[in-house]
Amino acid sequence: MRVVKLEVFHVRIPLKRRVTHASHTRKETDNLVVRCELSDGTIGFGEGVPREYVTGEDITSSLELLRQADLERQLDREITDFVSGVRLAEQLQLRPRTEDDRGILGNAARCAVELAILDACGRAFGEPLGRVTEVISPQLYQFQPFVRYSGILANPHGWKRRLYPLVYRLTGFTHVKAKVGIPGQDDVNRLRILRRWLGRQIDLRVDANEGWSAGEVIERIRELEPFGISCVEQPVPHEEIACLAEVRRQVHIPIMLDESLCSLNDAERAIRHQWCDLFNIRLSKCGGFIPSLRLAELARHYGLGYQLGCQVGETAILSAAGRHFATSVSGLRYLEGSYDRHLVEEPLSREDLTIGWGGRAPALTGCGLGITIDPQRLAAVTLEHHTILG
Repeated sequence: MRVVKLEVFHVRIPLKRRVTHASHTRKETDNLVVRCELSDGTIGFGEGVPREYVTGEDITSSLELLRQADLERQLDREITDFVSGVRLAEQLQLRPRTEDDRGILGNAARCAVELAILDACGRAFGEPLGRVTEVISPQLYQFQPFVRYSGILANPHGWKRRLYPLVYRLTGFTHVKAKVGIPGQDDVNRLRILRRWLGRQIDLRVDANEGWSAGEVIERIRELEPFGISCVEQPVPHEEIACLAEVRRQVHIPIMLDESLCSLNDAERAIRHQWCDLFNIRLSKCGGFIPSLRLAELARHYGLGYQLGCQVGETAILSAAGRHFATSVSGLRYLEGSYDRHLVEEPLSREDLTIGWGGRAPALTGCGLGITIDPQRLAAVTLEHHTILG
């Protein structure tokens, strides 16, 4: 069995509400969807979410990298079983660029192709995507029939500032993340209100999305310490990340990296220079399922925490991949994602993967991603369609 065809779709997914954080505001998202066909007719799907302000990618550059990647040569191998399919996906590389010393350009495109291959191989050989963890990182593998996702509080206004945290409290969420560092917002007052309505039992962390400068970050973090914050995510822009070693010595709240944690190069530098306490691993941002496993391995080896994050506008494809990651990887501090019905107008799948009461969600046990992509729904949101192999 071989990969005989790869198609890529540029899709535009409207969001049900405007999403604002310190780095960006969006009402829609432009994603890549890849369709993989094997020689026996099995079909698999993958997705990537290019973000220029995170990994320097956009739709145009992602498509160009896929055209340049010599995928026909890379994928010209016989797939004899699920493990050989996983190994084929593991070795997938896009054309490197000399200016990309972080090794991050093309991560979203690679993720989309990798997931499509893994989905197809899982369906062909009767294995769920979570089995990839057992193959690649047996020391991390631990199947969990249910997991619990975090609630997210972006930038609610007026009465919603009290309602949303109260809803999370009453519906049994145990973890909530709040966005901070948004221009014009009083973070101290917001956190005071949030903590009052969440109560003291819920684990509350914050994400600044690079919103603070190196000169103010220590003061901004100290202001939030009275509210029992469990960690601060990406407090400064990537260009100022070197300040975090000193920040960690002067504040009590652990530091998590996100925009500055997109590759093994990023991770190794962060560990070497002691810039953080935790990694935020996101499948598309980090290049796919298998590179994300490698980051979790590295974090665990050096005693750092790690969470599974998500990107705004993920459809059911990445939601399903994230679910398999969440239910097969041990030691994840927090989980984010599967907000499908609450956030995207078109999830693309016939199944609803939206998290339930208290953030609970079951493992997906079907073959591959374990979901069914509706071709008509995919066609309705497609702006461009290209065949890149076959």
